[in-house]
Amino acid sequence: MPQAVGMDDKELRVTLQSLACAKIKILNKFESKQLRIKVNSIQLKETQEENDKTTESVFQDRQYQVDAAIVRVMKARKSLSHTLLISELFKILKFPVTPPDLKKRIESLIEREYLERDRDSPSVYKYLA
Repeated sequence: MPQAVGMDDKELRVTLQSLACAKIKILNKFESKQLRIKVNSIQLKETQEENDKTTESVFQDRQYQVDAAIVRVMKARKSLSHTLLISELFKILKFPVTPPDLKKRIESLIEREYLERDRDSPSVYKYLA
């Protein structure tokens, strides 16, 4: 049946369940170009794997915002310790971010030579103009 309808099996099951739970009856030969019936689909719960994948893709989209915030703070301060930078970023960023994600973005900026570690104290970052 999925091949005849042109849907994958999971999507077809959700659609059929939505039709089975509908509060209106659908006639076999109903055709009208003016009248449309909208059948709400049932929302399935995301699995943990899908949730993790979604979270990762959202962070990939937001990484440029995180990079821009780091550069903005460091440009204003010139030199800042790791803990102060992280706390400043938590204040600035409007979406939830984890410290390991911020550390990855800082390391990326160090590799791209926007920042460098202080020679005397490795927990201090310096902005490179």
